[in-house]
Amino acid sequence: MSNTYYLAQSNEVELFEAAASMNLPILIKGPTGCGKTRFIEAMGEKLGREVYTVVCHDDLSAADLIGRHLIDENGTFWQDGPLTKAVRNGGICYLDEIIEARKDTTVVLHSLADYRRVLPIDRTGEVIEAHPDFMLVVSYNPGYQNVLKGMKPSTKQRFISLSFNYPKPEIEKEVIIKESSVNAAIAQKLVNIAGEIRRLSDSDIQEAVSTRLLIYAAKLIVKGFDPYQACMHSIVESLSDEDDVLEVLQKLISLHFTKSA
Repeated sequence: MSNTYYLAQSNEVELFEAAASMNLPILIKGPTGCGKTRFIEAMGEKLGREVYTVVCHDDLSAADLIGRHLIDENGTFWQDGPLTKAVRNGGICYLDEIIEARKDTTVVLHSLADYRRVLPIDRTGEVIEAHPDFMLVVSYNPGYQNVLKGMKPSTKQRFISLSFNYPKPEIEKEVIIKESSVNAAIAQKLVNIAGEIRRLSDSDIQEAVSTRLLIYAAKLIVKGFDPYQACMHSIVESLSDEDDVLEVLQKLISLHFTKSA
């Protein structure tokens, strides 16, 4: 029985299960806060596989993924990294925001993301054949992609790809209610606010409001916060630091929730 709540939007659950059964790696594309990580956690529970999550960044090295030699009072020993643990023992290795990692780091994935399914460890001379239950999953936000930070075609074409977006309004409403216990009327207003913000153009908002932020606002409201203030703290201030943008967002919020005196 899964403890992680996830409401499917399309055929992503069936696609993930099929890929897992055929030992195929998956690439998930989608904006921040749209449910990518929640989906992976829910699928890990559904399949009975441990999820090893790595949040990628500029300083992530191959050793951070594979492992390294350490020293203790007994001498030198090898410690597996999260990727190696998943390959050796079985499980889902989830590399979040893969394009943030250095190119020399992602190269180690190539032999795992094709028919070979092996992980060579140069420092120990070991070549590990992937456990039958090993699965490689990576994700990134296409909105942040640029010339310097993009996934190489030679890497991308090793994966089955799955595109995520913010949920449809009726699904997003149900998710907000489930995650926060807010009433349906408030949840609908939050969904309407999100839709209007996501349709804004010519603004300095780098990222549209996520479902995650809507849930935060709903939780504050359930806790007793004034709805307008809850939206200001959870949505508006999180989206921009620019005064003119903040003013536009404040006015938008006030159309749905009256600003308290």
